[in-house]
Amino acid sequence: MASHQYITLLRGINVGGNNIIKMTDLKSCFESMGFSDVVTFIQSGNVLFKTPRHESKQVIRIIERGLSEQYNYNSRIILLKHQQLKKVVDGAPQGYGKDGDKYKYDVLFLKESLAPVDILKELMIKKGVDEAFAGEHVLYFIRLIERASQSKLTKIVTLPFYQDITIRNWNTTTKLLELSEKE
Repeated sequence: MASHQYITLLRGINVGGNNIIKMTDLKSCFESMGFSDVVTFIQSGNVLFKTPRHESKQVIRIIERGLSEQYNYNSRIILLKHQQLKKVVDGAPQGYGKDGDKYKYDVLFLKESLAPVDILKELMIKKGVDEAFAGEHVLYFIRLIERASQSKLTKIVTLPFYQDITIRNWNTTTKLLELSEKE
């Protein structure tokens, strides 16, 4: 049976001293759930793996239940196939990620139940500091570094949809794509 490669983005782990999970333990947990070729990338909870299961909703249920039981927290994940992550990277606005000395670039990954254009309307933006663009199941967020303390991105935690998103910087996003292409 053919294996499908996935990239899982965990939310709410290893942030502010909460839900601390070592990456070696996370790798073992995914293996114990029956996934193979498990690779973790940095402490924010990025996991690449393979499984013969092809139904994403089933894979999400297995992972969220397994993590919640193993680490005693309400696990919420974003699950991507390689092709979906490639669309995120390829679909970035022109020039996105190209001026890292002047701007910070973040990708807000959304659960499939959320519509990026609707979330974009609710997202707080500081003119002259922040810019945001809707993509396919993501928002691309840009912050001016010299005025980053004025950015409204930190206010996202107060919005009702916050529990259904996870944020990765552009470097992490492109590195995850690179890693998934090696598999």
